[in-house]
Amino acid sequence: MTTTEDAAAACHQRTGLIEESILPTRAAERPIGALGYAWIWVGIAVIIATYSLGATGVQGGFSLTATVLTIMLANLAIGTLMLLTADIGTEHGLSFAVYLRAPFGLRGTHLPAVSRGVVAAMWFGIQTYLGALALNGIGEYFLGFSNWFLWYALFAVLQVGNTMLGIRSVERLAALAAPAIIAISVWMYFTLDGIAKTKGMNIWTFQAEGQASLLVLFIANMSFWSTMAIDIPNLTRFVRTTTGTRSYFARNRAIFVAQLLALPLTQAMIAGIGAVSFIATGNWNPIEVIQGDAQGIALLVLLLLIVMAQWSTNNSANLIPAALTFVNLAPRLISYRSGVALAGIVGTLCFPWLILDNLFSFLGYYGAFLSAIGGIIVADYYVIRRRRVNVPALFDPEGQYRYAGGFNPAGLLAWLAAGGIAAWWSAYAFVIGFPLGLVLYLALTRMLVLSRYPQAELAGRNDEHYLAASVGLDWVYVGQGRFARVPVETPIAGGPREDL
Repeated sequence: MTTTEDAAAACHQRTGLIEESILPTRAAERPIGALGYAWIWVGIAVIIATYSLGATGVQGGFSLTATVLTIMLANLAIGTLMLLTADIGTEHGLSFAVYLRAPFGLRGTHLPAVSRGVVAAMWFGIQTYLGALALNGIGEYFLGFSNWFLWYALFAVLQVGNTMLGIRSVERLAALAAPAIIAISVWMYFTLDGIAKTKGMNIWTFQAEGQASLLVLFIANMSFWSTMAIDIPNLTRFVRTTTGTRSYFARNRAIFVAQLLALPLTQAMIAGIGAVSFIATGNWNPIEVIQGDAQGIALLVLLLLIVMAQWSTNNSANLIPAALTFVNLAPRLISYRSGVALAGIVGTLCFPWLILDNLFSFLGYYGAFLSAIGGIIVADYYVIRRRRVNVPALFDPEGQYRYAGGFNPAGLLAWLAAGGIAAWWSAYAFVIGFPLGLVLYLALTRMLVLSRYPQAELAGRNDEHYLAASVGLDWVYVGQGRFARVPVETPIAGGPREDL
């Protein structure tokens, strides 16, 4: 058979390291354009906790302008970091958990990857619970029926089924949800501003007494998105890529609008609404405020906003990352679809309605360990490997990434040390965990790893053999543990894969 026929036949093979959904995606299997990716990020950015972040700023004594600007700049900073880690997906088509086999080892990857997967599943549960409360509100008002757990189960099944359909289904939902979310959020702002005016208050000149720190608010926002900053390749491996160019900006241009505009502007808008809600009523949650007075169509529109926001966030930010980490854990047993279902089950068993009572402690501690992973990834991909990755070895049980029994001591030690120190000062978790993880990983790799475990991609500084999109090639699995690099235009029998 030809290479393309081999690839088509091999697509459904499974080993202890290989399953279809975690194989590298080819350029032809990346359907999301710049606008579609931006819509996905508008949906992701609408999270209930963001309202509280905005209220924290004005409650701490800062003006609405200062609060919104701080949150926008923080998200611009984390969006810039996402541009770095995104290249793993656009260049090599790799998912987050599979790439972690390089800095952590073939077995060591499971410790940080599953920790991220469980957190994503928890967030799925939290978001689904909030959506279920909104659906229950609709049921109570219009049907006289109240049972939030029934709505939770139905909403969870609906989201899991939608995500199982693959990345195209996720993109279509985002394109529908994002414009509606923006429009309804604008309506919420003017409604809350009207409430403030009836009380003789000007939201833009309001000044509370407080001694909060803008730096802490800035860092809290960065920690908030540390999860997506590290596993963004799960999405960017499906974003259209300009191939055959060494220019980072040309190759990744489809992701810039989302990370540098959609994320910071949407987050600033949502946080600003939370701040206005606090100014007008003393309650940071605008949904509770408006729901208390709204009736009829206005109430229905508000509650549908909540449902659409949770759904669009869950698909791309929680279910997909969790599913892919679970597939990576046991490729022989877990497919993409069963991984999505497992994420839904894990998220429910975490009792998300209880996590909400301690949400910001939860955010601080897991953000500390995940920010350290971000530093390790950037150090490994850009400083150690210079964007060159021996992709076939990521799927080879006896390859170079086996290290010591499947564990890379440099990655694990750096992660535990940097994450632990950052968790100790959780208010500053991201600015401690990320740089410390980066520095410790570089030092430990040079002391403990490179001399004992040779890395093929480091053999020649000008070697292009371990690049893909930059040189107009795709990594293609052809079966029996073998990979080939083929020109991006080469068709594969049977067409591109439809699911993740």
